[in-house]
Amino acid sequence: LPHASLFTIITCLQVLRPRRTKVMSFFRPLSIGVAACVAASVISSGSASVEDPLLVADDECQAAGSDTEREQCAVSALQRHGLKVHAEAEAARSNVTESTVCAILDDPRNSDCKSVVNWVAFGGGKNDPQADKWFKDMVTITGVDYHQAGREDFQRLYYCAPPGGKACATPPCTCSKPPCDMCLAGQKPASSRKICADNPDSAIACKPPFNPMAYKGMEWPTIIIEGTKEQHIFAIGDWGGMDGSLNPIEGRPHIIAYTWGARAGPSVFPRTRWDMHHKVELCSHKQFIECFNSHGGSSECPDSCGYVAGVDDQPQQLVASAMAERAALMDPGLILNVGDNFYWGGIEKTCGTPMGEISFTAHHQFDQVYEQVYKGPGLDGKPWFSVLGNHDWGGRQFNNGWDQQIAYTWVSDRWVMPAPYYMARVEYVDQGFSVDLFMADTNFNDAKESSEDSEHNICGSAHNPPGATCGVIGGPVSVETCVAYFQQLWSEQKVWLQKKLSESKATWQIVVTHFPCGEDGENQAFYRKLHQDYGLDLLVTGHRHDQELWTPSMTYKNFMGGLTCFVTGGGGGITSEATPNPQDKKDWYGEGEYGFYDLTITKASIKIESINYDGKVLLDTIVYPK
Repeated sequence: LPHASLFTIITCLQVLRPRRTKVMSFFRPLSIGVAACVAASVISSGSASVEDPLLVADDECQAAGSDTEREQCAVSALQRHGLKVHAEAEAARSNVTESTVCAILDDPRNSDCKSVVNWVAFGGGKNDPQADKWFKDMVTITGVDYHQAGREDFQRLYYCAPPGGKACATPPCTCSKPPCDMCLAGQKPASSRKICADNPDSAIACKPPFNPMAYKGMEWPTIIIEGTKEQHIFAIGDWGGMDGSLNPIEGRPHIIAYTWGARAGPSVFPRTRWDMHHKVELCSHKQFIECFNSHGGSSECPDSCGYVAGVDDQPQQLVASAMAERAALMDPGLILNVGDNFYWGGIEKTCGTPMGEISFTAHHQFDQVYEQVYKGPGLDGKPWFSVLGNHDWGGRQFNNGWDQQIAYTWVSDRWVMPAPYYMARVEYVDQGFSVDLFMADTNFNDAKESSEDSEHNICGSAHNPPGATCGVIGGPVSVETCVAYFQQLWSEQKVWLQKKLSESKATWQIVVTHFPCGEDGENQAFYRKLHQDYGLDLLVTGHRHDQELWTPSMTYKNFMGGLTCFVTGGGGGITSEATPNPQDKKDWYGEGEYGFYDLTITKASIKIESINYDGKVLLDTIVYPK
């Protein structure tokens, strides 16, 4: 076992006496044996054989496979569901992961990674057949190929993105290409937005703020769109899958839910399916995992799961392909993004990275889940006006790296999220009309008392670590004050929305937010007021994992006084509410399960088309200015 010392094996034998122990799984308790403990201390072992059936007892490992596959699955399961020692040690550290404090490898704080770094640097790790796979991020992080890297370079790697999870607590004080505490080889990519070249003093677009709340409510520089051709805007949400190829930091588990999830690019998160009224569970998480492991071929994957092979297992890719194909034809001027950009819990690091820096974790997730997926003619360089969804805030804990999604604004030429809420003007100068976009945060809807709904509560005590805080950067200070924080955030936006809408001189006013049509905390009364009293023309939302076009005539559910709204939560980062099988629509809320929307906008009207994952138009309607 190349990464397991005799000490580690003896420790496993001592800890697991008697033969088995219990480790808390993400979903349920998991029994593990000695072999699992040893396996958890290695990155990979081609020679070890896993015979203990306990190693395949967790959801991810139910499907039978080769010994190697089962072992790798067990390692991932343990990293994902157990081993909290390192995480507990991390709790004593500052929230700012990429600290400027450095230390040598022999420092006691680096005891977790010392043996593995020494083995890699001096004990043959560089020559292991798996080295290319293990050290794939080496050049990006350190600027040095692993063949030429020294021990301090490997310490830097294991600080930024540790292969196998044995993380160094501090960066080295010396390395081949300093600064050694930076996780992108000291190179901070600069935004190439034209406005920053023309006017570098344009603060909100060109200068990162001192904290992620500093630009709340401010206006992004006006987007000018020229030409007399037909103009389009795309809208998408809940699109960002799991980054299974990320080597997590801070003792976090790999972002893997099923046996084949450890791959490059996004992998969809499998969500339990219920009936339309959420009263009857149609497919448990365990059953859905089995559907994924077997690609629908197992008897443990019941028909009630509605699993559609080739669709449910790659919905983000299918929707992205349909978007790219339509973008090449329609050339949209911009994209409206309603959030839930990275499942399960947003950027997988603790909040607090300086706003002028991008952690390697954020870089990797953006690259694998966003940059490499949404590209091509019609999409390249187009601004993505974005908001945070509940999963971007952490899903069931608030101290994940939501601030890094805001910070990415200043290293991208298209990602726009300067604050949790802000506005932007779009002017179609050759066609004589304009749009005011109001980007709002409605995540108060998932901020509940700490003891409630542990799996769907940003403020819950079950998953927020002890002492969790993002207070130093203007985020929630504690679990105890979390609910009040999100309520206050929404209260100030309600005042802001009414003020800005009343001042708007644009042809069109559009609100973009995460939570679905009507979920304003007032049974749709606030949105009704914005439409009837302030002229709001369109509400663009997500969160529910499907596609729903709400027209004013749908008075059985639309109480917003004539306001048109749509839910575009079918971007494919998470499985849909119901089966995507078009022959089985009994539990569908809307017209589709996976897809996006295309808005054809003129001075006189907006034509809204619901586009299915296969590119077909499912439903359309026309909106006129209020």
